[in-house]
Amino acid sequence: MAWENKTKLTDFVLLGFSQTWEVQLLLFFIFLFLYMATVFSNILILLAIFCESRLFNSPMFFLLGHLAFLDICMASVATPRALVDFLTQCQVISFQGCMAQFFFLHFFGGSEMLLLVLMAYDRYVAICHPLHYGSRMSRRHCIVFVLIAWSGGLLHTSVQLGFVINIPFCGANHVDNFFCDIPFLIRLTCIDMYPLEVMMMTNSGIISLVGFVALLSSYGIILSTICSRSTSEGTAKAISTCTSHLIVVTMYFGPCIFIYLQPNTRFITDKVLSVFYTAVTPFMNPAIYALRNKEMKAAMRRVLLTKHSGMVSAQIATIQLGELACRKH
Repeated sequence: MAWENKTKLTDFVLLGFSQTWEVQLLLFFIFLFLYMATVFSNILILLAIFCESRLFNSPMFFLLGHLAFLDICMASVATPRALVDFLTQCQVISFQGCMAQFFFLHFFGGSEMLLLVLMAYDRYVAICHPLHYGSRMSRRHCIVFVLIAWSGGLLHTSVQLGFVINIPFCGANHVDNFFCDIPFLIRLTCIDMYPLEVMMMTNSGIISLVGFVALLSSYGIILSTICSRSTSEGTAKAISTCTSHLIVVTMYFGPCIFIYLQPNTRFITDKVLSVFYTAVTPFMNPAIYALRNKEMKAAMRRVLLTKHSGMVSAQIATIQLGELACRKH
């Protein structure tokens, strides 16, 4: 009841991308593929890590497991709702639902940004200070890093929600995107937007920019160290790996920096760019961080084979029980 008393609006209308049925149907299949592939691949990564004690005890794979979990959560914030909207064309979301979507979007998004920076630090210590890797990246340190990522994401989203939930919305209730986010919500307020825009720039824009610069610096140092130590073949492999990581990182941080650091203007590309950090990057992360690793690929293959053999065994047992029942009759 407190929320309704602070706003004249009880719901919002998510405009999405298009009102044309054919376009919405096409978008439904695209988003469905991205979501199913994201959930399947990240669950497979989690199973591979938690079923193999050697991987679970490795700091790199321990952090990768948390990244996979965050990717599932991040993809599940907006995509399932968008899939329903594409089919039903009922794009109305309640005020409470909008605030919840906004909260979890920045909670998981902020946590993932911090986790990506910590994963880059893990690789930096492993390559540049290998003798100190065991002490700097112990299990206790890894747990502290994960808690820092989650706590940072919670603090980040709580500050923004504290601002947004108390502002009065009046007039139009059309959100020009397929999910609720602060750049689109503050356009619906009937107060001076400048304090909200400053908060958005400092809380989301600057954090995204600082995290991106930290990642670029980390990968730059890693590449410099590898080039000075490795052979030409090892250098080429390291450059290929770091380049692929930087492409995914840029796809995640780039749209956030572009959207949150230009508060006075909105572009039609904003809603397209928002797809990258809500749907595309969670889909790409498994391919870049896991499938390029031989140990992870072998562990994922063993999980699939174990599951397949279990299904075959269950089918054989069912057939044998059926044959026994037939013989008794």
